[in-house]
Amino acid sequence: MNPTDGAQRETIYLAGGCFWCLEAVYDRVEGVLDVESGYANGHVERPTYEEVCRGDTGHAEVVKVVFDPARIALRELLEIFFVIHDPTTLNRQGNDVGPQYRSGIYWVDPRQADVAREVIASLATSGAVAGRVVTEVEPLRQYWPAEDYHQDYFATHPHQGYCAYVVAPKVEKFMKTFSSKLRKG
Repeated sequence: MNPTDGAQRETIYLAGGCFWCLEAVYDRVEGVLDVESGYANGHVERPTYEEVCRGDTGHAEVVKVVFDPARIALRELLEIFFVIHDPTTLNRQGNDVGPQYRSGIYWVDPRQADVAREVIASLATSGAVAGRVVTEVEPLRQYWPAEDYHQDYFATHPHQGYCAYVVAPKVEKFMKTFSSKLRKG
């Protein structure tokens, strides 16, 4: 995906299980300029996928979401985030288990942390999720892009087993729940 010339840009890093799922959804969101899969908030420099999968690097699988706040608000991006993953399971999304699959919002501007905490508080009071939200809200400490073969994975491997049975249903849920936020064309 190429950023649009002349667009405003803001960046947020989101962890909600496998980065393939989040990337596939945010690639379809109107106002999102770029999405990149990567690893954040661990203690190892330039980790590999295999190292992160062992669960001992401290990293979460994340997507770096670059968006135009004039076209989509951070609050809207986070509302999508909380629908497409389960923010009540600690270090787990479905069959993906380990700290690398935790739910997290990693901010680069304190205002983003405020918005994230407001959205989480509204989830708690509205009953929109069953259970306590365990999503961590922390400053981004470090980010490393994932290997090239992870980028645009769903777009290039839609019939691969995990994509067909795990990623595709999340994309469909997004498209049904947030049809007004679907990228045109």
